[in-house]
Amino acid sequence: MSNQAFICDALRTPFGRYAGSLSSVRPDDLAAIPIRALAERNASIDWAELDDALMGCANQAGEDNRNVAHMATLLAGLPVQVPGGTINRLCGSGMDAVGTAARAIRSGDASFMLAGGVESMSRAPFVMGKADSAFSRSASIYDTTIGWRFVNRLMKAKYGVDSMPETAENVADQFKVSREDQDLFAMASQEKTAAAQASGYFDSEIAAVAIAQKKGEPLLVTRDEHPRQTSLEALAKLKGVVREGGSVSAGNASGVNDGAVALLLANDIAAKRHGLTLRARVVAMATAGVEPRMMGIGPAPASQKVLALAGLTLAQMDVIELNEAFAAQGLAVTRLLGLADNDPRVNPNGGAIALGHPLGASGARLVMTAVHQLEVIKGRYALCTMCIGVGQGIAMVIERV
Repeated sequence: MSNQAFICDALRTPFGRYAGSLSSVRPDDLAAIPIRALAERNASIDWAELDDALMGCANQAGEDNRNVAHMATLLAGLPVQVPGGTINRLCGSGMDAVGTAARAIRSGDASFMLAGGVESMSRAPFVMGKADSAFSRSASIYDTTIGWRFVNRLMKAKYGVDSMPETAENVADQFKVSREDQDLFAMASQEKTAAAQASGYFDSEIAAVAIAQKKGEPLLVTRDEHPRQTSLEALAKLKGVVREGGSVSAGNASGVNDGAVALLLANDIAAKRHGLTLRARVVAMATAGVEPRMMGIGPAPASQKVLALAGLTLAQMDVIELNEAFAAQGLAVTRLLGLADNDPRVNPNGGAIALGHPLGASGARLVMTAVHQLEVIKGRYALCTMCIGVGQGIAMVIERV
């Protein structure tokens, strides 16, 4: 089995709200936290034998600009011999990092890998382009938190440069996803996440973050900050964020968040050498392209593609972790795949509407949570999938071992 890639361990930080308790932590420092926690939990490992560290990150315009993956391993105290590379597939970056690490192991190019993702959306900088002519007195400043900047006029003319909420409205219109159904989906996400938090479900996934204070002991952040108490009545009162009378609201969309995730992958020989437990096998990963203005439907073709690669069916999936960028696209995807709106396999512990969506980290979080859920229910297969800005989808199938 030495050509198979197994997930052996995984940890993440709590996901912080925008401008919340994690906003004072640089993204490279944030990415180092789960890596350091994994190293402490697996103290017998010779970390100099780690073949590579791949981290997803969507922004890379600020403190995360100098290859945040390698900076994070150095900050975490791993040996300088450990290399690192940062992957940008926007929202799919973290999942792509896990899949790329698995591919390296399956090809025989590596036997022991670290993969994950990070995003500090709170600390995303403003950017300004250089002058386009001598003595120019014009300046354009862009917020890099999310969405388009430095727009290519040809791209805009050919495909449009719809914002993420606008793409969700496009999907809602195209697939007739009502506001009521979106709010029901969002409410279910909040309720499932609240139940999971109350039961301690996420505790084993989370590495606490210590935030230094001016006086006294550090503030210890141990829980996801984005979940909120709400009701269908409260959700229905929220105004549309795209247009008057629109269906996409702040309540049925994912959050703008900060967080980091790290997973250890190995083949069976390396896992035995380092004393690691084989938890799940990465079966396959696939990506698919869709119209940029309809980016939210990307998980549907990506899921169909990865299931075909794996030789499996959706009916065989015991867990389906679907990133909830927006309730509109989440429902459009499940309906395209022939799933009921309330299929119990889909995000059984809530999703990004409640937990938040730190772009580069979310895909790795989906994979980690899917492994955990398979172990809880003693299931066999899980599908992890998400949409990606500018028109893509990514999907992965894992198998519990």
